[in-house]
Amino acid sequence: MSEVRVVIRRDSEWEQRVVTTGTTAAALFEGERSVIAARVGGTLRDLAHPLAEGDEVEPVAIDSPDGLDILRHSTAHVLAQAVQDLFPDARLGIGPPIRDGFYYDFDVEQPFQPEDLGRIEKRMQQIVKQGQRFSRRAVSDEQARAELAEEPYKLELIGLKGSAAQEAEGAAAEVGEGELTIYDNLDAATGELCWKDLCRGPHLPSTRLVPAFKLMRSAAAYWRGSEKNPQLQRIYGTAWPTRDELKAHLAFLAEAERRDHRRLGTELDLFSIPEELGSGLAVFHPKGGVVRRVMEDYSRQRHEDEGYEFVNTPHISKARLFETSGHLPNYAESMFPPMEFEGQDYYLKAMNCPMHNLIFRARGRSYRELPLRLFEFGTVYRYEKSGVVHGLTRARGFTQDDSHIYCTREQMAGELDSLLTFVLGLLRDYGLSDFYLELSTRDDSGKFIGEHEEWEEATEALRQAAQKQGLELVLDPGGAAYYGPKISVQARDAIGRSWQMSTIQVDFQQPKRFALEYTAADGSRQQPVMIHRALFGSIERFFAVLLEHYAGAFPPWLAPVQAVGIPIGDAHVPYLRQFAAEAKELRLRVEVDASSDRMQKKIRNAQRSKVPFMVIAGDEDIANDAVSFRYRDGTQKNGIPRSEALREIADAVARRVQV
Repeated sequence: MSEVRVVIRRDSEWEQRVVTTGTTAAALFEGERSVIAARVGGTLRDLAHPLAEGDEVEPVAIDSPDGLDILRHSTAHVLAQAVQDLFPDARLGIGPPIRDGFYYDFDVEQPFQPEDLGRIEKRMQQIVKQGQRFSRRAVSDEQARAELAEEPYKLELIGLKGSAAQEAEGAAAEVGEGELTIYDNLDAATGELCWKDLCRGPHLPSTRLVPAFKLMRSAAAYWRGSEKNPQLQRIYGTAWPTRDELKAHLAFLAEAERRDHRRLGTELDLFSIPEELGSGLAVFHPKGGVVRRVMEDYSRQRHEDEGYEFVNTPHISKARLFETSGHLPNYAESMFPPMEFEGQDYYLKAMNCPMHNLIFRARGRSYRELPLRLFEFGTVYRYEKSGVVHGLTRARGFTQDDSHIYCTREQMAGELDSLLTFVLGLLRDYGLSDFYLELSTRDDSGKFIGEHEEWEEATEALRQAAQKQGLELVLDPGGAAYYGPKISVQARDAIGRSWQMSTIQVDFQQPKRFALEYTAADGSRQQPVMIHRALFGSIERFFAVLLEHYAGAFPPWLAPVQAVGIPIGDAHVPYLRQFAAEAKELRLRVEVDASSDRMQKKIRNAQRSKVPFMVIAGDEDIANDAVSFRYRDGTQKNGIPRSEALREIADAVARRVQV
């Protein structure tokens, strides 16, 4: 019997092994229950994959990132099999793994109902218990078309094999660039075919290795993400290596639902997105307007301290401006269609940078003016597909706290260093503290403009600025803007979710396209470096992130109502109104609940509104020129002198602390 030599790699350790010809990865890792696949020569393979001479083999554990993807993709296949068992006329779309779960798209006559998901999940559990084997086999294009003749969407994917369109539309899990493969689900006892699907794999060895899953919801989704294509029904699910991890994830989702900014926006009367305006277009109510104004005012103050100058630009522009900037050739799909006016096309502003370039170019500039830091709360409009619009976090109209800094090449490194320090400091002032940085660079695709040398210089400057912050730096190859690399500040909120906050981009291209110049010390004309920076990203999105981070319980300095006066009886209302008037002189936001509700209901109303301070007054308080405090956590402090109570509220606001 012949033998082959293979190398097993575990972390940084290597082990050489001699095995008989035909040995599979499963035999190599026999007894290691957590191993559900292998990486052979850098490619993910099923455990049934036979090993060849010189193969480098790495085990893939079910709880690793690759292992989780395989688990979830396998569970998506179980879902599709269950759906076709219960709905034989259902036609299959695609079913990839996604973050924390999976989905599968189906063409069915009627949308799925909640009770359907219950039936499907029960059938999935039966399939899991049967322990059906996932078995891979290679097929020709013709064979695949013959076997899947009744699956029109699979036939379309076969036609896309290896194309850029196939990759772009998320169908890479179905077909790759090489041979086509079909995965058969085989009965564990008889080997008979139970179900099959076009798939690149790999998969778990058996459905019995799906430890814990749950179907979450169904939704409509256009085939391959295009509104021109048929609308399918998508079922979302989640799958985890253990039941405890599934339970923890469901608890996390429940907490995330409790913090959902769309629900809190309605409950706390902060904002709404009226149907009459359109999807992705929000209006802020008075209380939300207070929070937004305070956010903006503090940001303005800090920017003034850092030497920024405020500008304003219009909401529309002639098309030529965005042609010059390069946005129309490179960004048109994210812009609203043009409006024809006086024989010319006008576009809603999708970004502020081209207009800031016009401000820089409006007159001659000297090196003595640099760095020139322009800042604007500029409202922009972007065409987001209806499927991705999500409350305030993915909107079609929003206001960026946008800055563009023009500096010399010699100033660039220092400017990036101080800019990133300023950005992180300001985010910390709003209550975020857990950050990492992401450096997005160009790749070899054709979507980027400019010379490689310029990109290398800009990328290295960003890298050095990032490293000085002492934070984790994650690389994002190919994620740069078309005109330059960027650093994104990623912030984790109170429950550990990551949000992209500020972005900083170095741009050598737009100054060139707009012919921006300054007079250098030697009298020569030089091109400035342009640094793009959005600190919040957008006011709306940052508002939503903070709303979810605090679960609606803003710290006093951001709270729309900082304290509410609650009288024990009607006779105590005038005293509390006097307290509120004194608070207003200190620029505090204090209201008095003079409604006919009982005191306990007023307290409950204030708790539901998440007001930081409840100021209670009765006969004894009035006699002692005092009040009693009830805090958001239910604790109470009685007999506080009125002046001291005002100082406590004012101090909490000034220190920007949570109470």
